[in-house]
Order: sequence, then C-alpha cells, then structure tokens
Amino acid sequence: MKLEWTLRAREDLRAVGRYLARDNPKAARAWVARLVAAARKAAAAPRVGRIVPEIGNPEYREVLVRTYRIVYRIERDGKTIVVLMVFEGHKLLDSAAIE
Repeated sequence: MKLEWTLRAREDLRAVGRYLARDNPKAARAWVARLVAAARKAAAAPRVGRIVPEIGNPEYREVLVRTYRIVYRIERDGKTIVVLMVFEGHKLLDSAAIE
C-alpha cells in the first residue's frame, strides 16, 4: 500500500523529535525513525491496526508505539493509508481534529 502523511502528522513527528532531542538528539532521531517504521509497517497490513476507539469507524486505525499513537485512515481506493497524526498515547483523540 501507498503511505502518505498529512502536514499535521509530519509536524507531529518533528515536534516529537524536538521534544526528545532536548535530552538526547541521537535517541530522538532513532525514536522518530521507529515511528516512521511503524507507519510503514501499518501500510503493509493496514487492517492489523486497531480501530480508533474514540471514532469507531473501521477506516480509521492506529498503531501504538510505546507511549505514542499513530492514527491513520485507509483510503477508499484501498491502496493508500494516510497518517493523520502522531501523539502521546495517554491523550484522547479529538475526533474533530481529523476531519
């Protein structure tokens, strides 16, 4: 499947990297790479991700990477997933933020 990132998701990744880099720039780069790898893995098998509980729509899925959530949508073409956001996993998703 094709993997796309929204502007927000790319900004989320940069924010995660900046936050972690305050303590350890090398570890921050590795962590962001891990998040990107998890999104790529989701693109290979998008229905494996769990349905986002706050939405309940099977086209909106997420994968968890330790304390982060990667939320994505399976496009209608069935050949693309779009990463919508990446955020700290203890927060609830504001479903209005993805529309």
